[in-house]
Amino acid sequence: MSQDPQQKARRLARALISDMIVYQPEKRQRALAEGRLKDECEEEIKKSWEEYVGQVGRDVAESNPYFTEALNEILAGGQQLF
Repeated sequence: MSQDPQQKARRLARALISDMIVYQPEKRQRALAEGRLKDECEEEIKKSWEEYVGQVGRDVAESNPYFTEALNEILAGGQQLF
């Protein structure tokens, strides 16, 4: 059964960002409270983006908002920080 590339990209983006919280919940919470989420999580975001592009392809990754949406909804707790 083939999977729609857009659905795969959306699910992967959400999984990668969710993993960041699972592995470093205190760092995320502290950075969010201090208003430094982008700076504090920059390296993890970069690594997740590279993994995302590697799995879905640059064209798909850059042609949709899924990664940014996942950052805002999941990592930033619904705030529009990215």
